[in-house]
Amino acid sequence: MPLDLLLALGIFAFVASITPGPNNLMLLASGMNFGFARTIPHMLGVGFGFVFMILCIGFGIGQLFAAFPVLYTVLKVLSVAYMLWLAWKIANAGPIKAAETGGAVNPMGFWAAAAFQWVNPKAWAMALAAVANFTMPSAYLVSVGIMAAVFGLVNIPSIAVWAGFGAAMSDVLRDPVRVRVFNIAMALALVGSLYPVIMFEH
Repeated sequence: MPLDLLLALGIFAFVASITPGPNNLMLLASGMNFGFARTIPHMLGVGFGFVFMILCIGFGIGQLFAAFPVLYTVLKVLSVAYMLWLAWKIANAGPIKAAETGGAVNPMGFWAAAAFQWVNPKAWAMALAAVANFTMPSAYLVSVGIMAAVFGLVNIPSIAVWAGFGAAMSDVLRDPVRVRVFNIAMALALVGSLYPVIMFEH
């Protein structure tokens, strides 16, 4: 892969990974409610799941969407429904003490976070855009592998910023009322992040 294309891919991976979206908003809320250490499996699952998604799309699944556009519509409906359910769960999460004693939902685990990428509209948009714009026909398989490696290196540190920021805010948000307000705000932000997906016509 030429150096200029590799640099462009790195910038794309960084911007796509660190900007607000369902993963980062959920990591922010998880960091605040459960702390950074308990959110690590969630972060690693996001990174692994997204790299695996890129490989799957790059090696053939993406062609299904080109051949059968209705699949994208079905995916969109299912994704939005699932994300609304997650927003409700976040909005109703309890304060840190409740989480530690089992009174609230547990932090998302590795495999759940990895599987979540397949119903995450932003993850699909990122992966499809990356495969469409940064693969080289002359060395297609190699470029898909390089793309997955770049995202693997860039994604985890980028999303860790959100979990770390959430954990840092936990000391400020010890009050149950503030936690409640924060979680509702995160849930609303998660719902808001779906607007571009709903309005976008594939």
